[in-house]
Amino acid sequence: MKKRILTGDRPTGKLHLGHYVGSLKNRVKLQDEYEEYILIADVQALTDNFNTPEKVRENVLEVAMDSLAVGIDPKKSNIFVQSLIPEVAELTVYYSNLVTVSRLQRNPTVKTEIAQKKALFGQDGGSVTYGFLGYPVSQAADITAFDADLVPVGEDQLPLIEQCKEIVRKFNSLYGETLKEPEALLGDIARLKGLDGNTKMGKSLGNAIYLGDSEEETFNKIRNAVTDPNKIRKDDPANPHVCMVGYYHSVFSKADYECICEECKAGKRGCVDCKKQLAQNINNELAPIREKRAYYENHKDEVKQILIEGTKNAREITKQTMEKVRKAMQIDYFNNK
Repeated sequence: MKKRILTGDRPTGKLHLGHYVGSLKNRVKLQDEYEEYILIADVQALTDNFNTPEKVRENVLEVAMDSLAVGIDPKKSNIFVQSLIPEVAELTVYYSNLVTVSRLQRNPTVKTEIAQKKALFGQDGGSVTYGFLGYPVSQAADITAFDADLVPVGEDQLPLIEQCKEIVRKFNSLYGETLKEPEALLGDIARLKGLDGNTKMGKSLGNAIYLGDSEEETFNKIRNAVTDPNKIRKDDPANPHVCMVGYYHSVFSKADYECICEECKAGKRGCVDCKKQLAQNINNELAPIREKRAYYENHKDEVKQILIEGTKNAREITKQTMEKVRKAMQIDYFNNK
């Protein structure tokens, strides 16, 4: 039997290049080798968007269309909506008894996201909701409800996988060997930096190129990318390793990257031409994705049907898992099987 993969995205906006190189490209490759389930994590998105549910609702389809556009095949992979899987919510409640508040507060991913909220919105720790602090527990329920072997993630998500493993060990130590410990699977590029030099490209940071961006939008964003501040004139030598344009060339212009670096260091490459070349390379890679996305934008009923079928298939798996969990916890009170 094929090993099973569980991965997914929060529908807080369209997916961007960070998702593409960090996870989406890998998902497309893996769907031929593994049994793949792709989660649209709307419940987790609501942990910090509870006051704007319309934003989450609108982006469920956007995320689904981005997934399909990059090459996810609904005949090979199941794309499903988290809130339509009640077994995950049930398992989240049980797991909440196995994790202390202090452990959640020490989770590096959670700490980073709380710090970002404070920087962006002036929120302090006292404004963090129970739901947001506990979303690693919900994520652990997602993974284990599907008995997943592997979880493709970005580098910033590794602490969440470790927390999931801790929950599995705790559960199994209390109730017997029931759940499987998942393993993280990193893509070739664990994390793509933002255009502003931030260590992470993010929707809320305003430093992202989206898969649905037009060619012109992509070029305009690259035109404003952070470059070497010491390069003032076109023929000034520069350091491509402190330049975000140079960094993106290392990802999207691999065949020419060494030459680009040498020209940059020698002052033989102007920033305008360098940015144009990068924009062209990125646009060439995104062109077939944009074409497929345009198709799904005009066939949203087809997208909805894919989600309905994917969710139906997903529930069959989670029902089986919960039968094992309830039996292990001795709460299968009226099961006569």
